[in-house]
Amino acid sequence: MRVGLLTREYPPDVYGGAGVHVEFLARELASLVDLEVHCWGEGRGVGVVRHRPWSALDGSNDALRTFSVDLSIAAALEGRELVHSHTWYANLAGHFAKLLYGVPHVLTAHSLEPLRPWKAEQLGGGYALSSWAERTAVEAADAVIAVSGAMREDILACYPALDPDRVHVVHNGIDTHLYRPDRGTDALTRHGIDPARPYVLFVGRITRQKGVPHLLRAVRDIDPGVQVVLCAGAPDTPEIDREFRDLFEELGRIRAGVFWIPQMLPRPEVVQLLTRAAVFVCPSVYEPLGIVNLEAMACGTPVVASRVGGIPEVVDDGRTGVLVDVDEEFETRLAGALDAVLGDPEAARRMGEAGRERAVGEFGWDAVARRTTALYEEILKQA
Repeated sequence: MRVGLLTREYPPDVYGGAGVHVEFLARELASLVDLEVHCWGEGRGVGVVRHRPWSALDGSNDALRTFSVDLSIAAALEGRELVHSHTWYANLAGHFAKLLYGVPHVLTAHSLEPLRPWKAEQLGGGYALSSWAERTAVEAADAVIAVSGAMREDILACYPALDPDRVHVVHNGIDTHLYRPDRGTDALTRHGIDPARPYVLFVGRITRQKGVPHLLRAVRDIDPGVQVVLCAGAPDTPEIDREFRDLFEELGRIRAGVFWIPQMLPRPEVVQLLTRAAVFVCPSVYEPLGIVNLEAMACGTPVVASRVGGIPEVVDDGRTGVLVDVDEEFETRLAGALDAVLGDPEAARRMGEAGRERAVGEFGWDAVARRTTALYEEILKQA
């Protein structure tokens, strides 16, 4: 089976959960199908073809530049028996290939443009284009993969013209060999974090979706002896960047031990930071699944997260962490949940152990790849 896997992010250029998903899915699929990955970037390697936006569009709206990459990808897919796209950045390439070559198009929805209206702040008029591209590809796809049950409900609510029988749930996965407890402290000391003091850890992009401003306000009044570590980068817009910086500086004036690590860290450093954290926090206001919660759980760390999207399908409330309702009291509830976990180290230890057990038992990438391949085979039989 000759499969084309289409994505914006691919190593070494991975900055979000969708990129992590594609990286590990591709690794497992490569032993099951004849796989060729098409992604953004320069050059070509074994099994990987990279495409860049047309130079004539340099400085143009990002949506137009994305469409130029989609055209380049579609032109290179001749000979593939099935194409599988990830995120709106690649969905249109999959749709074009379906029309041009008459091959099935499988689409994995990691998020939905109608549920991310703040993207208009980032893309301007390009948000209308990204929304059109996603809708066009989703409604015509032979199969749509939702990364959670909640995501499936969102897809059908946003796109009621879509046949529910074409929407399949395949949860995100986690490599529990790479993400496993590392009790070392060298990564902490490298970034000035005191290994002897507990810390709350956030890992994610600076976006409205990830709820970072809520977190910065919530941690103002938590236990003053606790450090706050923010591995936060890739701001969506100058506006959210400025808001983050202002809140971070304000937080630093009222409590000690606040650290911001803006650069993308090597995975071993992230694993160590996750492992040593007293609690990992995910304050997202929208999250189809939240793969970073799985990463924290695999490292044996309790999670405090918002009760949105697919997060409750990952974080078992009261067993592997604590879920917080996103309402007008969200920031107060978030602070209270963090203090509760921080104040009971024994309960936190039990949550961390249960989280590791759940990650290993239910979210392995090998199982994700097998379920994905089975869907490919089913779709090809129907074609």
